[in-house]
Amino acid sequence: MCLKHRLLDGQRTAKSMERDCKLPPAKQRSVMPRNVRIGLVQATSTHPGDVDPAVIKTAMIEKHLRYIEEAAAKGAQIVCLQELFYGPYFCAEQKTHWYGLTEQVPGGPTTQLMIETARRLGIVLIVPVYEVEGTGVYYNTASIIDADGTWLGKYRKSHIPHCHPGFWEKFYFRPGNLGYPVFETAVGRVGLYICYDRHFPEGARALGLNGAEIVFNPSATVAGLSEHLWKIEQPSHAVANQYFICAINRVGVEKPWEIGEFYGQSYVCDPRGKIVAEACRDRDEVLVTDIDLDLIQQVRDTWQFYRDRRPESYGPLTAP
Repeated sequence: MCLKHRLLDGQRTAKSMERDCKLPPAKQRSVMPRNVRIGLVQATSTHPGDVDPAVIKTAMIEKHLRYIEEAAAKGAQIVCLQELFYGPYFCAEQKTHWYGLTEQVPGGPTTQLMIETARRLGIVLIVPVYEVEGTGVYYNTASIIDADGTWLGKYRKSHIPHCHPGFWEKFYFRPGNLGYPVFETAVGRVGLYICYDRHFPEGARALGLNGAEIVFNPSATVAGLSEHLWKIEQPSHAVANQYFICAINRVGVEKPWEIGEFYGQSYVCDPRGKIVAEACRDRDEVLVTDIDLDLIQQVRDTWQFYRDRRPESYGPLTAP
């Protein structure tokens, strides 16, 4: 068969295959959703705060490893732990022995353990720890580790509270100095905020401008102080920036301080501001739910907030 006939025969074959498959017009073809299964872990402290910090740390790591395994068994592809997950919320008092919980990031033993865990389970992990950079230089930090065990980077809490009834964080942490990075992971583009950061819309917007599709906010917050804001502020950030937000809070009353009830209610919020999954208020829970990242573009095609921004008029916002 000559080349001309082979080409014509190939064209006829392609046309017949398309006809036989009865493909719909391109504009009618559906796009496969970018589904991601999220896992959030909220937990009580294993011991009162007057127990040796090293004992608490060991017990909390063991406890959270079990919960990470549970989330992975339920199919979670990315799992986030609560703020300062391997201790109680020790900022309820101002004592220097808590400095002993600091570790280098990523060189410390907890981060290395979680790197091995992420690789073994094939999941992305967000791991909030107490970081030491140098003598007396400490940060409230969260690492992000990819599903193959690659350490992608870290975020340092930017806004540091120092207020009643027992959030004495300036005694323990420097303000973060890494900006608002977004990390390309196996499940999508992930940004991090930590607890008190959520009261500040500027960083939430920066995460959106940097390309975040999912923002995780590991927290430690009590009922008398902030519960009425818990489901207002972060859904508002999700709407304003058109991404998913995953909010994590610990549970229980931690002794001996008893600064209030850590009220749990960890949740996942979609870009429309709708809470699509929520954990309980008063006990340990591994919350696992599915999201579709394609919803982000659908929402942005409707609400053109990024198009209609006026950054040239926002200069006074950065004035001291």
